[in-house]
Amino acid sequence: MDDKTLTLLEFPKILERLAGYCAFAASTEKARQLRPTADPFEARRRQAVTAEATRLLVTHADLSIGGARDVRAAVDLARHGGVLAPNELLDIKFTLVAARTLARTFDRLATQYPQLYDIVAQLPPPMGLIDAISHAISERGEILDSASEKLAAVRRDLRVVHDRLMAKLQKLVSDPRNAPYLQEALVTQRDGRYVIPLRAEFKGRIRSIVHDQSQSGATLFVEPLGVVEQNNQYRELQLAERDEERRILTELSRQTAIHAEAILHTVEVIADLDLALACGKFADDLRAVEPKLHAFSAAPQTFAPGIHPGSVIRLYQARHPLLDPQTVVPIDVELDPQTFVLVITGPNTGGKTVALKTVGLLALMAQAGLHIPAHSGSELSVFESIFADIGDEQSIEQSLSTFSGHITNIIRILQQADPRSLVILDELGAGTDPQEGSALARAILSHLVERSITTLVTTHHPELKAYAHATPGVTNASVEFDLETLRPTFRLTIGLPGRSNALAIAERLGLPPEIIAEARREISPDDLRAEDLLDEIHHQRDLARQARAAADQARLEAEALRNELFSRLEAIEDERRKLLEQARSEAAAELEAMRAELNLARKTLARLRQPAESAAAALQEVQEQLEVLQERVEEPVERSQPELGPQLRKVEQERRRALRVGDKVRLRSLGAQGIVTALSPEEVEVSMGALRIRARLSDVELPTPSGASPGSGGAKTAQQVGVKSAKPIASAAPQADVQLSDLGMADTEIVSTRISAPASPGIQLDLRGKRADEALTELERYLDAAYFAGLPFVRIIHGKGTGKLRQMVRQTLQGHPHIQSFEGGGEKEGGEGVTVAILRVS
Repeated sequence: MDDKTLTLLEFPKILERLAGYCAFAASTEKARQLRPTADPFEARRRQAVTAEATRLLVTHADLSIGGARDVRAAVDLARHGGVLAPNELLDIKFTLVAARTLARTFDRLATQYPQLYDIVAQLPPPMGLIDAISHAISERGEILDSASEKLAAVRRDLRVVHDRLMAKLQKLVSDPRNAPYLQEALVTQRDGRYVIPLRAEFKGRIRSIVHDQSQSGATLFVEPLGVVEQNNQYRELQLAERDEERRILTELSRQTAIHAEAILHTVEVIADLDLALACGKFADDLRAVEPKLHAFSAAPQTFAPGIHPGSVIRLYQARHPLLDPQTVVPIDVELDPQTFVLVITGPNTGGKTVALKTVGLLALMAQAGLHIPAHSGSELSVFESIFADIGDEQSIEQSLSTFSGHITNIIRILQQADPRSLVILDELGAGTDPQEGSALARAILSHLVERSITTLVTTHHPELKAYAHATPGVTNASVEFDLETLRPTFRLTIGLPGRSNALAIAERLGLPPEIIAEARREISPDDLRAEDLLDEIHHQRDLARQARAAADQARLEAEALRNELFSRLEAIEDERRKLLEQARSEAAAELEAMRAELNLARKTLARLRQPAESAAAALQEVQEQLEVLQERVEEPVERSQPELGPQLRKVEQERRRALRVGDKVRLRSLGAQGIVTALSPEEVEVSMGALRIRARLSDVELPTPSGASPGSGGAKTAQQVGVKSAKPIASAAPQADVQLSDLGMADTEIVSTRISAPASPGIQLDLRGKRADEALTELERYLDAAYFAGLPFVRIIHGKGTGKLRQMVRQTLQGHPHIQSFEGGGEKEGGEGVTVAILRVS
């Protein structure tokens, strides 16, 4: 790509923002060096990587490169024979640990994120350096005694000598006979040797060696002769410790040098992954989408003169990524299959240059693998080269040099451009005599049309409006101007040339009417009729836009009413469930009281030692009735969905058609986010990591976008935003569907990721009332079916009773090849009357 064009279109600023999302220096460097590719396959691969990273960050928001560091400088030092410091070796260890963790993580995610897995799969296998560093250096960067036997022995001797030395010195300073000679009763160090503070006037009273004196000269720091030998031993052991630590660091540095290439490759791979995650974060913050990229079908030399080159530019609600998202005005730029040259006219400061930069910059971003800030459905060609001549310098002093500079740049562009190029020219023919500039602009534009080069041009020359209208492959566009406020609207209109608002503006500003009338007489009648016709067309378009805005407002109000009603119905349902839960709690308390009375009656009969077979039989019958009642009480209260009237159902169906595959949504029942992978008129399928969740549309809502304006209402349900491009949720083979009604999520299903899973036996097995042998046979058959259907867990209802059935069930689950773990049911699942078993992944 042309470096000057990258600068003119502000692509380096985009890369600088992207670098801000990177986690360490190596990926930051890669972000700043990112360049658009002219290879359609590479551009699509980059877009796929960014799309996967965006989805991954939704389902695994905490995923990162861990403790990876940019250790390239340390590895290079080791490769050249240098000795690394403990902290540098720890950085290498943390980087290798992060690589190992990422490899394990993406081994589990390979099927969901194949492009990201391809990056991580390049990580070299473990090389043993992690264990070597961990064995020698602590997390705080200290060399451990376990680093070598010699170091452990030296440090052991060092502690013994130190303790003896300090004991002898403490005894000396604690001796009452020496107290008058000492400045203080303490032991300190000078030049690595332990000394005591002796008052200067008592020099010689204690046989010693003077090592230092205080600044005032009143204190001498002396080493008593009786500890000289021990001080010598202590110092020798310190030097031996230092030498052994140096040897250990040298050996670890040597091992690092041996694996230098693998470590550097690891850093590169982690940087590639971190860059992909940074692209995903950047896209999420920009509310950007993946564009559809098109390759040119013919070689440049096969294009016929003046024939459409096959380029595609369809940008819907495109926003310049460097402008404030709260104030930027989105534009639609769509070139039909017969158009490859666009001539934009309109007033100064109306947004013509921003429109050009938006198209050029989004094309560069798309070919660099970045998602673009536009609506889904946007499409772009992969251009082999993009050229721009945009003149932002408009000072009077540079007027002459600006024209010559533009012409020089245009000459260079014409020499290098071909039918696979995109050429962007701002203010073509400006900076010189209007008549000559207009002729030159028309000639340059004709040359580009003849060579079938996709071109976007802005101009003030009215002759180019007529040229665009009359020339095949060329169309007009304009930026609008509000005559009421005398301000540009920044909206781009394709198909209509810009109006000449000079007379209207002058009249609004108060120029005398006679001067306005005289000016009109100087204008050609044909030009005046054309301007009047343009005024009428723009007026009718404004009316249509206002009508559409009114219709949209009415639709939003209807949605608000519908949502309010739905919220009220949900509140009523919540209250119903609350009352039922309260009633169930009261019934459970009464059952417990009855059970206590029953137990008391049994104890009384046993104490009286009376034959009470009839009474015992009656008590047993009451016991069984109590168990049946308790099991009914323990059944969870399921949430029912409110029925909507015909009008609300119609509104709901209209809303459903606005949700698209690929949208990020939130499941209210799970409190988690995922990506829409399929739609049906009644349900939506959402991908959440390794799971695919099928839920009712009423359980789905869009998360609040980062750039939502205040008062936007926060998160929107699927009925608020609607559903577009609905596809049946079906596959070639039966799906392993799991109902979550027992978890309080009656409207949600977990769908197995297998293509041909056997039919599900259901998430719950009821063994109550069965004999032990019957229950065992049915349990084995059910576990096999649940395992092969891919269910994540199952609920086995055995009741409480005497506990024998529960014991048999749990003994069967213990060590069963299909079962990973099991536990008793929760408070609202039936407690000890239920066992929840987690199945292994088949």
